[in-house]
Amino acid sequence: MSTSARMLSLLSLLQTHRYWPGDELATRLEVSGRTLRRDIERLRDLGYVVDASRGVAGGYQLRAGGQLPPLLLEDDEAVAIAVGLRTAAAGSVGGLEETSVQALTKVVALMPAPLRRRMDALKAVTDTPGPWGGGGPTVDATILTTLAQACRDDEPLTFDYAARGAEVTHRRVEPHRLVSLGRRWYLVAHDRDRQDWRSFRVDRISAPVATGQRFRPRELPGGDALAFVEAGFRRIPQRYDVRVRVAAPAPQVRGAVGRWGEVTQTGDDACVLAMKVDSLAWPVMVLAQVGAPFEIDSPDDLRAEVARVASVMAASAG
Repeated sequence: MSTSARMLSLLSLLQTHRYWPGDELATRLEVSGRTLRRDIERLRDLGYVVDASRGVAGGYQLRAGGQLPPLLLEDDEAVAIAVGLRTAAAGSVGGLEETSVQALTKVVALMPAPLRRRMDALKAVTDTPGPWGGGGPTVDATILTTLAQACRDDEPLTFDYAARGAEVTHRRVEPHRLVSLGRRWYLVAHDRDRQDWRSFRVDRISAPVATGQRFRPRELPGGDALAFVEAGFRRIPQRYDVRVRVAAPAPQVRGAVGRWGEVTQTGDDACVLAMKVDSLAWPVMVLAQVGAPFEIDSPDDLRAEVARVASVMAASAG
């Protein structure tokens, strides 16, 4: 059993607030009396008030009341909790925004100072347009916070990058901002070898190393990291050019598609939705969320996909 796991087991026993003879505790945890005493001291260092009695029948009892002490979490566990709460606080889980903000405040306050600085860095250098849609790849929390600290501290980075359809390359960059968009994370940085600005998907970054040096920040073209990433999307050739006439107010359709499409109002309850996508699953989901009659102008493949999905849904409902 690792030290952290043993500490959690010890804490769970003490939180019953009963009196525990030292021998009984040591037996339950399968440790020596000396190890038990060290673990008790670790709990006290973390802020838990543990009363002890000496002698043959000596033992320990956790004192009730007092302020909540620091969390017993591994660093990556604490970061994962805080990142998840930040996501919910941004409104991605309906009805949890206020509760998540309150919980996030408590979690960050209970983190050790070095870990709290990592989370503060992540918050300070991240741009996000709001609620995310769709699934996304897994991002390593340690990599994410390493990038965030380098952005905040103007510290050059090196890392390996696996671009889509290309071999892994070694990059030397001056990190600028992190962008959270479409359930993906992007690093906006100036590539020193290519002498140009780039956006890197964080899930494709590995082995990031901060150099320990400092650089003078450059001015990002346009000054907006989120707009820079979105402009990069528009430059990528897409397979489908979607155009749909929707019998719904433009604000309703904009709320469903977000920044992933253009909505042009053509009447009080009519608009045109235009999207450039590689997969037709996304416009189908947007149209289903709007829940209003529509007419597809292009592409023909979208008509077939809507018919296929409608058939599956109807069969399942029946």
